[in-house]
Amino acid sequence: MRLALVAILALLGLAACAPYVDAPGPAIEQPQLQGDAIVAADGARLPLREWLPQGAPRAIVLGLHGFGDYSQAFDEPGPLWAKSGIATFAYDQRGFGATQSARRWAGVPAMIDDMKAAVALLHARYPGVPLYVAGESMGGSIAMAARGSAAPPPIDGLILIGPAVRGRETLGAVGRGGLSFFAHVIPWFPVSTVGMSVQPSDNIAMLRKLSQDPLIIKSPRVDVVYGLVDAMDAGLAAAPRQKPPLLILYGAHDQLVPPDVMRLMLKRLPQVPGIRLAVYGNGYHMLLRDLDGATVQRDALAWMLDHNAALPSGADLAAKEFLAGS
Repeated sequence: MRLALVAILALLGLAACAPYVDAPGPAIEQPQLQGDAIVAADGARLPLREWLPQGAPRAIVLGLHGFGDYSQAFDEPGPLWAKSGIATFAYDQRGFGATQSARRWAGVPAMIDDMKAAVALLHARYPGVPLYVAGESMGGSIAMAARGSAAPPPIDGLILIGPAVRGRETLGAVGRGGLSFFAHVIPWFPVSTVGMSVQPSDNIAMLRKLSQDPLIIKSPRVDVVYGLVDAMDAGLAAAPRQKPPLLILYGAHDQLVPPDVMRLMLKRLPQVPGIRLAVYGNGYHMLLRDLDGATVQRDALAWMLDHNAALPSGADLAAKEFLAGS
């Protein structure tokens, strides 16, 4: 009897320390697109950045940033694309940047709903203008999950930039078990990235600048990392339900999404025309902000203007060699 009581108390203790999800509140208004924010249905403000061309845009890009990052992730491609008539919008996803819920995981469904609301708002502002989503890392997994959902957002194409698809099946039993244990026992514990050997980019000056940015999450709670893996699970699971036009940009030196994980995702994609891969021999995970980031930005631009044209860098030809290494 005493042992049973101890076991019950232990289970209750673990339940009390379950990974925290800062889910949205009830809908209280229609989503709005304001000058400096997207206001979601529950009233949450998602800070917004925009890079607009002169005159009417020929296309729209909705940028979804990666884990720990925020909308400034598109500070470099936004102006470049604007010069060619493409308007770029990027918002701080829930739990990141300057959102009120920063450093708390909002849940994959909430992040998908925010993306769908943003797409609808941009369509309403620019009716008839082609709209693309560019998802970097975690943003890519959210975009994949949204496009593979039962009610996908109406977009004209998807650009995945180093998509985070390192789901639980790729972590191994020890990795999966360890993450689950710590997320349920000490969900509040900060996971420091200091001292990690992973190099996300060869642009050291950019990385140093980000390290000083107070809006960059440098030591996320372990339950927020647990949530990230939920997003990666969702993205990988949605791979078979992706559809063209789709452009996947990947760096050969990506250590956060290793080549075997990327090849696993690629094998699960529909084998249909209009799904293209570009591999950058000098590229890392943060492709748009690498030292050669302008090359990747120009390739994405060229693809948006003509899905069938060869990419200026030839990175789509390098993809054949990458796939052959599987």
